[in-house]
Amino acid sequence: MNHSSFPLKKRKYFLSFFLFLFILLTITGCSRTKSGDEDFRKFTDQLFRQEVAASTISLHYTLQDPGRYELENSPVTYGGFTTDQAAVKASTENVAAALHKFKDTKLSSENRLTYNILDSYLNTAISGADFLLYQEPLSPITGIHAQLPVLLSEYQFYDVADAKTYLKLLGQTDAYFDSLLTFQRAKSRNGLFMPDYQADSVISQCSSFVDMGEENYLYTTFEERLSALPSLSDAEKKELSAENAKQIEEVIFPAYQRLAEELNDLKGSGKNEKGLCFLSDGKKYYEYVVKQNTGISESIPTLQKMTKAQMAEDLNAMEQVLFPTGSQNGQSEYTAPSAIRECGAPILTTPSLSKNSVVRVDSSQVLDLAAPTSILDDLKNKITGAFPEIPSVNTSVKYVPAAMEEYLSPAFYMIPAIDNTSENVIYINRGQTVEGLNLFTTLAHEGYPGHLYQTVYFTAQNADPLRSILDFGGYVEGWATYAEMMSYYLAPLSKDEAVLLQKNSSVMLALYALADMGIHYDGWSLSDTAAFFKDYGITDVNAIQNVYELIVGNPGNYLKYYLGYLQFFNLKKEIAAELGDKFSQKEFHRAVLDVGPAPFDIVSSYAREKLLK
Repeated sequence: MNHSSFPLKKRKYFLSFFLFLFILLTITGCSRTKSGDEDFRKFTDQLFRQEVAASTISLHYTLQDPGRYELENSPVTYGGFTTDQAAVKASTENVAAALHKFKDTKLSSENRLTYNILDSYLNTAISGADFLLYQEPLSPITGIHAQLPVLLSEYQFYDVADAKTYLKLLGQTDAYFDSLLTFQRAKSRNGLFMPDYQADSVISQCSSFVDMGEENYLYTTFEERLSALPSLSDAEKKELSAENAKQIEEVIFPAYQRLAEELNDLKGSGKNEKGLCFLSDGKKYYEYVVKQNTGISESIPTLQKMTKAQMAEDLNAMEQVLFPTGSQNGQSEYTAPSAIRECGAPILTTPSLSKNSVVRVDSSQVLDLAAPTSILDDLKNKITGAFPEIPSVNTSVKYVPAAMEEYLSPAFYMIPAIDNTSENVIYINRGQTVEGLNLFTTLAHEGYPGHLYQTVYFTAQNADPLRSILDFGGYVEGWATYAEMMSYYLAPLSKDEAVLLQKNSSVMLALYALADMGIHYDGWSLSDTAAFFKDYGITDVNAIQNVYELIVGNPGNYLKYYLGYLQFFNLKKEIAAELGDKFSQKEFHRAVLDVGPAPFDIVSSYAREKLLK
C-alpha cells in the first residue's frame, strides 16, 4: 500500500485561512452609490487587495503586475500567524456583516454568484473560528516547511526589482518562523500539539532540507532565474548571487534548524495521537473540516453511506467485466475475488493500494512515457470532443529535487498568476514511482483536463479576482480527480481494461475516504484501521501504519478528492438522466466550469439552471 500514489495539489496560498480573516478586520462597510454592482465590486476589490498584499508570496503568485491594482509598493512580508481566537471570529463576522449589506441589492448574475459563494465561505469560516488552534500548518506533505522551499524556488523574476524583493523576503524567514513557533507553542499549551511521530517527520524534513547544503536548489534556481534577466551585468548577477547565498546560510538554514529544535522540545506535549474525535469538541471540528475541505453540507454518516454505495456500484461494474457469466471463464490474468463484509459485495484481493494492483496490465505499453510533455499533448488533443476549448498555453514539466522526493507529492501543478496563465509548471516526483499508466492518469489530474485546464478555463472567464483566492478544495481537487477517472478511457486500453482500472482506482480512493472518516469521526485505532483494510486483502502492517499516521496528520484531506469527484460524477448522472438524448458531456462540463470553484450546492444549482431551463 503506497499512500504516496495519491496525487496532492500544491497550493500557492500557504498562509492559513485564519490569517486571511484577521487581516480583513478593518473592512466593515462601503460607500453607497447609485449602482449596486459598482459598490459590490469596490467591496470585493478591497477584500482582494488587502488579502494578496498581506503576503508577498501570495501577491507575486497571484499578480504578475501588482500595479494593475496599485499594489506595487506593498510591504515585503510573509505575513504571520495569530492566536487571538476572539479577533479572528469578530473579523469574520464583520466581513460577513459588510457583505450582507448587499443582500437585497440588485446585482448582476455574475456578482450575485460571487455574493453567494463568499457568503457560504464566510459562514463556514465563522463555524470554524472557535477551532483556531486545532489548525495544523505543519501537516505532513502539505505543511509550510515542505511547501515554502518550492514556492521560493518558483518565485519568478520578471525584472530586477523582483529579485531584490525576493532577497528581502528571504531575510524575513526567521521572523515568519517565529510566528509559526508561537502558534505551535500555543497549541502545545492547550494540549493540541501534533503527535510525536508527526513532529519527527517534520524534523526529519527540516534536517534533510538543511543537509543539502550548497547543493540546495535555492542556490541553483536563483541562478537560473537571474540568467533570464538580460539587463543584468555579470557584476550585478554576482552581487545578487552573493546576497542570496548569505540569506540562505544566515537566515533560511538557521530558521529551519530552529524549527526542528523547538519542535523537538515540544514533543510529548500533545494529548492525542489518534483521530480528532478524541479531542474535546473534536467531532465538531472534524465536521467543520469536512465541510470546509469538500464544500459539501451533508452529515458525516450520510457521506459514509454515499461512499459505500459508490463502492458497491464500482465493484459490481468490475465483476460484470471479469465474470459476465458468473465464472472466471479462464481469465487467469485476473486475481480471484474475496468476500467483503463491509458493503456486502466482492472485491479482488490486492497486495497494496496502488492503482494498478487489481488487474495485471502492462502499463508500459500505454505510451512512450519517456517524455511527459508528449502525454500532455496527447491528452490535450483527446479531450476536445468532451470539453470546451481553453486558450493555448505553454507548460513546463520539472522534477522534484532528489533530496525532497521522500517528502513531496508524486506530482503537483503550480497555479499561475491570474494575469498571466500563459506559462504553467507541473512538477513530477520521480522518487514516488510515477510511471506507466500511473503517469498518464497523474498528468490528466495535474494537466488536461485537470488542474491546469480548469485553472486556465476559469481565469479566461474574467471572474471577480476575489474568487481566485477563495479556497474550495472539494471543487478543485474533485474536478482533477474526476478528470483523472475519465483519463482511463482516453488511454490506449481496451474498454474492459479501462473499466476495471478506473473502477479499481475509485474503490481505492473510497477506502481512503472511509478510513479518514473512520479514524476522525468514529475513533478507529490503528488496529481498527488494519482490520478494515484486511477485509479488502490489504495486510501490509507498515504501509497501513503509514496511511494511518498520514490521515491523522491531514484530517479530511482525502475527502476533497474522492467526495469532490463523486459530486461531479453524480451530478452528471442526474442531469444526463433528466435530459436523455439531449445530454451533452461538453455542455455539462461547460456549465460546471463556468461556475468555477464553489460549494457544491451552488455548483449544482447554477449548472441545473443552465442545462435544464
